[in-house]
Amino acid sequence: SSFLYRMAGRNETKVMYFILLGFPTTAEQQLLLFSALLLAYLLTVLENLLIILTIRNNHSLQKPMYFFLGNLSFLEIWYVSVIEPKMIVDVLSHDKRISFQGCMTQLHFFVTFVCTEYVLLAAMAYDRFVAICKPLRYPLIMSHRVCAQLIALCWMCGLATSSIKLSFIARLSFCGVDKINHYFCDISPLLNISCSDSSLAELVDFILALLVIMVPLCTVVASYIFILFTVLKIPSSQGRQKAFSTCSSHLTVVVLFYSTTLFTYAHPKLMYTYRANKLVSVLYTVVVPLLNPLIYCLRNKEVRFAIRKTFTCKR
Repeated sequence: SSFLYRMAGRNETKVMYFILLGFPTTAEQQLLLFSALLLAYLLTVLENLLIILTIRNNHSLQKPMYFFLGNLSFLEIWYVSVIEPKMIVDVLSHDKRISFQGCMTQLHFFVTFVCTEYVLLAAMAYDRFVAICKPLRYPLIMSHRVCAQLIALCWMCGLATSSIKLSFIARLSFCGVDKINHYFCDISPLLNISCSDSSLAELVDFILALLVIMVPLCTVVASYIFILFTVLKIPSSQGRQKAFSTCSSHLTVVVLFYSTTLFTYAHPKLMYTYRANKLVSVLYTVVVPLLNPLIYCLRNKEVRFAIRKTFTCKR
């Protein structure tokens, strides 16, 4: 997996590929795990495609809230597709290799999508804040142009963060230690198997993780604090319930996504030392993306009605 070359009068090793160790399983467990992961991946893609098509085909859902939801579904299709197909194949395959370039590519896209989702969830929280706290100015503030600019900002933040992180991680040396105790190329395992000084890469990663997690999180928290105070001022209980119902699905998704990723990426090298890290990773790469569309469908009456209407019209 590596070749030797001479530099500064000493032999060093440059890794050509990594071996993803994945999950240790028996022959019987392999088939069960393969089936479960394949089903989860197909369901996630189908659920998100269903939401995208429902939003596109229903005029009642042509609102900023559902514009953001459609973009979230689009993002999550790519988010799971970067990780899960390789993960599913590796469960049954004896050859679990991934090239150095392939590993860096997977890491780049994964970090891009994760960081984009952090900012997108914050934009969705801001949208709910304007809708509930400033309802008369909502159409003016959340115009189609502003929504498009917010989506562009989300992707720009994700791409910029990923590019900076990768520029430091790709410079690290991996001296023949080519086994990654994970099922995909993540920042944590790469920092831990590097034989060069990774302190600068860790510092840059920590600062960027802090910015891309805490700034959106503060936006979400501030938005919901204002929403809470506004809703509590509504005189009727029916009005309060209606206002809360428009936020409940988004808030549930935020809690799931942030809780499963926050501690992992706040201090990646430390988190990797725990065996439970792989199980936590399964939550935000497989389980949460699978649950998100269901949460929006089950907790949002407009989406449920639009889906029923779509299938009724087709029949």
